[in-house]
Amino acid sequence: MGKPKSERRLAENEAMAVTRNLRISPQKLNLVAESIRGKPVETALADLTFSRKRIAADVKKTLESAVANAENNHDLDVDQLVVKEAYVGKGLVMKRWRPRARGRIGRIMKPFSRLTVVVKEAEEQA
Repeated sequence: MGKPKSERRLAENEAMAVTRNLRISPQKLNLVAESIRGKPVETALADLTFSRKRIAADVKKTLESAVANAENNHDLDVDQLVVKEAYVGKGLVMKRWRPRARGRIGRIMKPFSRLTVVVKEAEEQA
């Protein structure tokens, strides 16, 4: 007796990829995620390739994973894909400290993030 199969959270013309434990603050990651929202996948990949942000390579890997999921798992047309959603969530925060003057400490927060990318097959425009 297994548990029943859960319903699919996305529509039939959508695919998703999630990357967890990215070592960057959510605020910085959101700047890169914001730059690809709503764009065609081809344009988004080009933007990420030539972006000067360090995290852009990891965002590009996540987007490529979502495209591969769309193609292989859901039989969607890769040329028609658009980035429907790209959102960032908080992960864990490593807490470190550094000695400061007069016996005090300075807290150093090292945050992690989670990135979710949803691609959608756009309808043909005539």
